[in-house]
Amino acid sequence: MMEPEAPQPPLRVLELYSGIGGMHYALKESCIAAEVVAAVDINTVANDVYKHNFPNTYLCPKTIEGMMVDQFNRLDFDMILMSPPCQPFTRIGSQKDVLDPRTKSFLYILDILPRLSKTPKFILLENVKGFETSVASNKLIQTLESCRYTYQAFLLSPTLLGIPNSRLRYFLLAKHQPDTFCFQTFHQILEHFPDRDSTDLRPTEASSFNQTLSTDETSKHLKQKQNQNNNLSMQMIQEFLEEGLQDPSPYFIPPKSLLRYALILDIVGQTCRRSVCFTKGYGHYVEGTGSVLKTASDVELALVFQSFQTLSEDEKLIQLSKLKLRYFTPREIANLHGFPPEFRFPEKISLKQSYRLLGNSLNIHVVAKLIKLMVE
Repeated sequence: MMEPEAPQPPLRVLELYSGIGGMHYALKESCIAAEVVAAVDINTVANDVYKHNFPNTYLCPKTIEGMMVDQFNRLDFDMILMSPPCQPFTRIGSQKDVLDPRTKSFLYILDILPRLSKTPKFILLENVKGFETSVASNKLIQTLESCRYTYQAFLLSPTLLGIPNSRLRYFLLAKHQPDTFCFQTFHQILEHFPDRDSTDLRPTEASSFNQTLSTDETSKHLKQKQNQNNNLSMQMIQEFLEEGLQDPSPYFIPPKSLLRYALILDIVGQTCRRSVCFTKGYGHYVEGTGSVLKTASDVELALVFQSFQTLSEDEKLIQLSKLKLRYFTPREIANLHGFPPEFRFPEKISLKQSYRLLGNSLNIHVVAKLIKLMVE
């Protein structure tokens, strides 16, 4: 009679650029047998949030390039989860690529990977769209190939999972040979999850379209908005809102900002099935930082903006006030990102800091699905 196989020990995971713990939560959601043996980040504010939510995880508050190879070897990890700084690659950032000092730590990781005493079995990297065309990306691929990894790159948004928030991000999964993925790999970047469900969830042209409201908006753009809101596979915004928000006043948009940005705000209602990407400037800057919420459910948006340009400033404010526009709260953005109900910001973290940290974070549901695909 054959002896039953001994259970495999949990995978040992190293979380680099750990932020507020998005990767850690994704690992938990994936339900694979794993433990985070160390989290590394230099951001003191993010570290306060991480420690608040994962008090029992070893958190190393230092630069990655400040760690010696021996320190990495002692951690004896099987998997690396990382979100390197995105500013060198963003459309609105410096786009200095490897010349940006913020890529120094990432290049250091690529340098030490071949020198580790034990090659990690799995690597998951997340970054912004634009990373895939960078010199840093080329160096990553060269390192993975020289270290004998099989890999697959993706451009994915939470809309693929029915989440009403466009947040297109680059992901790369790598698995050390001779192990292979449970799906076929391609040289080109995939824009869907590689499983049978992906054909039903593939985004339409409208799903990643950054919508704005303006008087010269074309009928095509209006139709794209309507298509998103009529897509019944998407959840409604109301499913992610705080129930019984005690004091919404800190989140209402100031009159000065309303007057200046009214025609370029991305306004969504509670029954809408879409919102645009929330950035780290949300709540501080208005233009292009994320959607705002119309809390007056009985007021039609089109009627408020009818003949808007002909009104005086006082009349415009009267019209706009009918909509009761406010920013999404940090908890609501965290909900859209997939953070569980038990996730909390410490009391000392300001509203501005919360928005900034969430803008730099990732969608947990997307990463959890990728981790599961990588390990299976």
